[in-house]
Amino acid sequence: MLTITESAQEYLAELLGKQEDALGVRVFINDPGTARAETCIAYCREGDVLDEDVKQPFDKITAWLDNRSVPFLEDALVDYSTDRMGGQLTIKAPNAKMPRVSDDSPIEDRINYVLYNEVNPSLAAHGGEVSLVEVTDDAFAVLRFGGGCQGCSAVDMTLKDGVEKTLLDQLPQLKGVRDMTDHSDRSNAFY
Repeated sequence: MLTITESAQEYLAELLGKQEDALGVRVFINDPGTARAETCIAYCREGDVLDEDVKQPFDKITAWLDNRSVPFLEDALVDYSTDRMGGQLTIKAPNAKMPRVSDDSPIEDRINYVLYNEVNPSLAAHGGEVSLVEVTDDAFAVLRFGGGCQGCSAVDMTLKDGVEKTLLDQLPQLKGVRDMTDHSDRSNAFY
């Protein structure tokens, strides 16, 4: 799962020692499975630990991993290296933006996988992109278009004949897609 090098453990243990009530660190990913994914480390205090968190003890510190972030933290590495300015903590999470997905993965992860690996490369030719906003209780994927797709006159055709068809072919449990993009802004529209 997550690796925290000895130098990073020493650095984090020193920081934690300066905090009154820190139990360890909490590791999580904001917007996991998207191009906006960002891996984060924060102090973890008593009220921060959730029942579903995964506790990962190390020699010098303890980390609590946000359960939703766990598949995205596979093969992640936290390291600390010294330099002339002091040092730098680095986090590398190669699966944060696009984890390995399987039939058991959450539907949101599987949708994002299809969007970022199959749909967006085609839309990028026109300067466009599409991202998942949410999956509704009635099994519709709510999407937002951006770039050259926002305000494009061909977006309805792209949505139904391209994006929806691709998603439904691969994820038959979906009922369809809905677009929540404000297409009145045509400043970057491709057509």
